[in-house]
Amino acid sequence: MEALEAISADFSKLVDKQQQSTVELDSTLDELIQSLENARSEVEKDPGNLKAHLALLKQKSTACAKKMTSAQEEVRRAVMRHEKTLRGSFKTDLNNVWDPKAFEGKEEVLNKVIALHLIREGRFGLAEAFVQEAGLQLPAGLQEEFVDLYHILESLRAFDLGPAIEWTVNHREQLSEWQSTLEFELHKLQFIQYLTKGRREEALQYARQNLGRFSSSMSSFKGGEIQRLMCCFLYTPNLEDSPYCDVMDPNAWLDIEHHFNRDFCQLLGLSSESPLYVAVMVGTLALPTIIKMSSIMKDKSGLEWSQAGELPVEIPLLSSQRYHSVFACPVSKEQSTEDNPPIMLVCGHVICKCCVERLCKGNHNTRFKCPYCPTESTANQANRIYV
Repeated sequence: MEALEAISADFSKLVDKQQQSTVELDSTLDELIQSLENARSEVEKDPGNLKAHLALLKQKSTACAKKMTSAQEEVRRAVMRHEKTLRGSFKTDLNNVWDPKAFEGKEEVLNKVIALHLIREGRFGLAEAFVQEAGLQLPAGLQEEFVDLYHILESLRAFDLGPAIEWTVNHREQLSEWQSTLEFELHKLQFIQYLTKGRREEALQYARQNLGRFSSSMSSFKGGEIQRLMCCFLYTPNLEDSPYCDVMDPNAWLDIEHHFNRDFCQLLGLSSESPLYVAVMVGTLALPTIIKMSSIMKDKSGLEWSQAGELPVEIPLLSSQRYHSVFACPVSKEQSTEDNPPIMLVCGHVICKCCVERLCKGNHNTRFKCPYCPTESTANQANRIYV
């Protein structure tokens, strides 16, 4: 942390120097332009003394050039000092901690991930050029879908809920399949927008037209949400001082934007966040641990990564970056299936069902030793885990 603070402070000095240099350059250029204009005026007044005027102009131009060169030189020196600070703070050679064969034979998969990330970020022109150069085949209409998404998100940022509500109405059946609350949240926000602007009659009419149909399925939403919205009428125009002031949450627009993006991607069968973004974030968090592990393994012979490419250490991740939908057996190295589910032994270690069957040799009353600890148990004592 101290190293990062030192880098940040040094970078701030570099920015200040660059801004100061910019001001000096602008001033010097203005001075040069003024000299040129004055020289032109003098030549027009006294054409016969052209050489003297040009000599004076050359002198002033040379002085301006020296000033600009000096200013640029100071910035260059500041950049060089910052580069030395960076090199001194990050001495680890990352070439020793990454596997150059990690993406062998997976170039197409990696290119698709990059292309999808560019599309998700709205860099449609760049994504199209990348797809053509890489010779990729993406799902038809995918880019057009994300173009629509970005138009809707731009409308939300302009506090216009119309396009988003129209989209949810058109996809109401699919959204209802996973009990999405997106349409209700959009109508709720539109109702609150009317109410906070003092348009009580419009808010009441809007509630009658759009919120009534949700009353029969309130179990899918927060209990009594519609009733709370109706009670807001009692406190307008002083809603911010009422027991229902939470409906005016300033983060509501940002939340609805994230909610819309998540449901939109889910409808397309995509994750709410870009896989490339998640991979880079996880890799960044894991890098210090991997560097330390790599140095230990380098110093002590006999320590190697497993053949499956698994890390022999636990990587600390955020809860949002942990995914448990797939279980890989640490013994057989195979992913679990419905026919071969994960089984937890008495000691707490988890292996697949096929490994349990091999260990007990088909007899569920036979005691066997856990592959990872000395504890003995039977297959009948083990429990299935559902993922």
